[in-house]
Amino acid sequence: MESKKILIITYYWPPAGGPGVQRWLKFVKYLPDFGIQPIVYIPENPTYPIVDKNLVEEVSEKAIILKHKIFEPYQLASFFSKSKTKKISSGIMPNKKKQSFLDKMFLWIRGNLFIPDARVFWVKPSVSYLEKYIVENSIDTIVTSGPPHSLHLIGLELKQRLDLKWFADFRDPWTTIGYHKSLRLSNFADKKHKALEHQVLNSADTIIVTSKTTKTEFEAITNKPIAVITNGYDVEKVEKQTLDTKFSLAHIGSFLSERNPMILWESLVELIAEIPGFKSDLEIKLIGAVSQEVLETIAKFGLDPYLNSLGYVSHAEAVAHQRKSQVLLLIEINSEDTKSIIPGKLFEYMVSNRPIVAIGPKGSDFAEIITNTNTGVFFDYSEKMKLKSVILDYYNQFLEGRLQSNGVGLQKYSRRNLTQELVQLINSNF
Repeated sequence: MESKKILIITYYWPPAGGPGVQRWLKFVKYLPDFGIQPIVYIPENPTYPIVDKNLVEEVSEKAIILKHKIFEPYQLASFFSKSKTKKISSGIMPNKKKQSFLDKMFLWIRGNLFIPDARVFWVKPSVSYLEKYIVENSIDTIVTSGPPHSLHLIGLELKQRLDLKWFADFRDPWTTIGYHKSLRLSNFADKKHKALEHQVLNSADTIIVTSKTTKTEFEAITNKPIAVITNGYDVEKVEKQTLDTKFSLAHIGSFLSERNPMILWESLVELIAEIPGFKSDLEIKLIGAVSQEVLETIAKFGLDPYLNSLGYVSHAEAVAHQRKSQVLLLIEINSEDTKSIIPGKLFEYMVSNRPIVAIGPKGSDFAEIITNTNTGVFFDYSEKMKLKSVILDYYNQFLEGRLQSNGVGLQKYSRRNLTQELVQLINSNF
């Protein structure tokens, strides 16, 4: 029996690094196990803010890869400021109070001239290229993955031209994502974003989201079916790690200015002053892009001597650090807009056997997952004393050599099981 063919339209793909690439890289890995032939359409000349060449080896040999050229405004913008362009394209926005004229100009251009985003120039050539390919290869199902949400506009136009089943996958929300308000949008641009979001949500056959809160938000905009399929973890080929000898608190991934957790820094300063030996054991390990404001705050609190900022490392190295760090930090912006965000690294954290200290807005979707799986403790930004108490408890367990997490019910979040969910969803539409 011939495999069913599905065309997946995505921007982030190896050698892109960071969390955006993992979701569809892993779905594509397991789709052939369920009788589906993945055909992946990607840009030929992308501008990725993070590159991890090791991920190229993880691309399924059974996947068919299509490439088409893209005009990237970020390539032009990098002539003015490579570092600013790289940060904005990866979602790291300059602090509102400290924005230079160049910062303001870049944000205004990004938000008002490139709607919904800087990949909008890929839409028309992609539609022309893919329409021909779809017809010639008898494809009846497409998936678009955003952000960038321009890719949903490719799906929208193909849906209008051809008799297709279209699944719009939202790894993050559109107009309610945290950085959307930072784009210095005009009234016209704001309305345009919302109009496009409404059109996509009401034209796709099925919407896929990664959290319950995003589903609730979208249900106010569309009556189309919405399925929640979270991100997950995969079986990683990582050598057994020796635990850090220090009491290491590790944050892995982008550490944005808005995620700067004062309650954590205050707790650590107090524990250094109050607990004998704590200062000689403490290590704050930051892996990935860290905003200058976070680094300045750490220095202001006098925590510089305990800081080990490693910068970006490969995905394999990041997983190794997850397994050997004593405690894993998961921090989300304290905002209503971020309740729906379930960081992809959460699921890798959960199978690392290391306890998670998670800080986020009250009612966060990921709080429920951490609690239900017994993989750590969640704190909202008002719970400093509780946070301090748990860190001290973890430190005492570290001293006794018994610090670890004992997760339960993790299997449902394996990438293979999540792919099976996806396949059931696709098949139920036929």
